[in-house]
Amino acid sequence: MKNKGFAKHYYLMLLPGYVWLVMFSIVPMFGILIAFKDYHPVRGVMDSKWIGLDHFEYMFSLNDSKLIFFNTLFIAVMKIAAHLIIPVIFALLLHEVRIVMFKRWIQTLVYLPHFLSWVILSGIIIDLFSYTGPVNNLLSMFDIEPILFMGKPELFPFLVVGSDVWKEFGFNMIIYLAALTGINPSLYEAAALDGASRWDRLIHVTLPGIAPTVFLLLILSLGNVLNAGFDQIFNLYNPLVYSTGDIIDTWVYREGLLNLQYGLATAVGLLKSAVGFILITISYYLANRFTSYRIF
Repeated sequence: MKNKGFAKHYYLMLLPGYVWLVMFSIVPMFGILIAFKDYHPVRGVMDSKWIGLDHFEYMFSLNDSKLIFFNTLFIAVMKIAAHLIIPVIFALLLHEVRIVMFKRWIQTLVYLPHFLSWVILSGIIIDLFSYTGPVNNLLSMFDIEPILFMGKPELFPFLVVGSDVWKEFGFNMIIYLAALTGINPSLYEAAALDGASRWDRLIHVTLPGIAPTVFLLLILSLGNVLNAGFDQIFNLYNPLVYSTGDIIDTWVYREGLLNLQYGLATAVGLLKSAVGFILITISYYLANRFTSYRIF
């Protein structure tokens, strides 16, 4: 009887969360009907004409759709690779620091940008890379002509990836530092007794010790292949860099809210969500298959 009473209070405690989930995640899914209708706000969703897959056919006939899918994949894959490599390298370097106070200061400094929104950081980045900003002033000291960084399509994706790494690699680094502290110190001692150098210990003890964590995070990141970062790109991009910086989310925003193409924008967003769901399902299956990671 006591267990039943505990379970009742437990589910009662979860009730607000379930209500929030239904109201803001389940009920809005009714709007995906717009992707299959010639939607007019005056008529409403139910009274608008049903047109089936016309929006999807039109979407695939547009050159813009091919461009935004390519841009999204290109930027997202670069972000995944950068967020895998750079935090690991920095965590390995910081792990070798023996001055505890210095180590904590560095860890705090690189972690701080994670707490700043892209509204703030985008302003900083735009000022830094503006035509008369500090970066171009530094280049002028070496007799290099100023570069319009934020207006060059070929440079914009790399600025996006670089600024995203700067913001988030401190947070990701903490995960790898935690994995490094989980390695048994006796393994290092045994390797040192066998005459292994610090480099040998890194290759044969440290890297194998964090390999499961790296592999797990790599698999889980597959679900974000179509998430190139709306907040970041929306605050950084401009019409000059649409050819390389426009992604699915920013295109859906412009077409749906600015150009009032509700049905087309919903169709693109629905396609992205469907592909993302499949990728997330595959990534969690792989995580469970190779690293025994499970949510349920």
